[in-house]
Amino acid sequence: MVKRSVHERLSEAAFALFEERGYDATTVDAIAERAGVGRTTFFRAFSTKEDVIFPDHAAVLARVRARLDTATPETTLVALTEASRLVLLHYLGEGDLARGRYRLTSSVPALRDRELTSRQHYQRLFREFLRQRSTDDRRGELRADLLAAAVVTAHNHVLRRWLRELTLEPEAEFDLAMAEVMAQFSEGAGQAAAEGPTSVIVLTSSTDLDATVARVRAALAS
Repeated sequence: MVKRSVHERLSEAAFALFEERGYDATTVDAIAERAGVGRTTFFRAFSTKEDVIFPDHAAVLARVRARLDTATPETTLVALTEASRLVLLHYLGEGDLARGRYRLTSSVPALRDRELTSRQHYQRLFREFLRQRSTDDRRGELRADLLAAAVVTAHNHVLRRWLRELTLEPEAEFDLAMAEVMAQFSEGAGQAAAEGPTSVIVLTSSTDLDATVARVRAALAS
């Protein structure tokens, strides 16, 4: 039998109590007691009750950045796809904890805001990665912003379907979603240096995938 770590025991205890009592009614002491540890042990593992809920985004970001750092000019889109896949695999690896977090963040506004902020870090990292590799300041920055937003939107589209138990094959759906996004940018790659008015599109992480692709296609064709 595999011995669970203190982090795992505390996380499982916390999510069980959140389901039973609600987030606000669950105390740190109750979580520690359910996990069979003391209050001091809890605070060695987590700074706050809120921290129990969220994955270690800093560690995931470090892995994503490390993958992007290996990219060559010829493998930029491949690296971007694989880096985004690392984020998805992290959530899939959490299993029921990820789904429990989704239920919580859907019902507790403060938690939802933190989750959105955390996910924005990935989009910012992707955007910076693409801008550094752009050879055209005017169109290159626009394409970097659009592609970063589209990648995150595609990832979140698949992740939400898995969290809602609407798919049993999230990795296959991710491949299809990313292939669609990359196809749009590959088709428009030769237009990157073309002259024309700059288009600005505002996208959020909750934007629908089909709508994002349509807007990307329109911007690249303009």
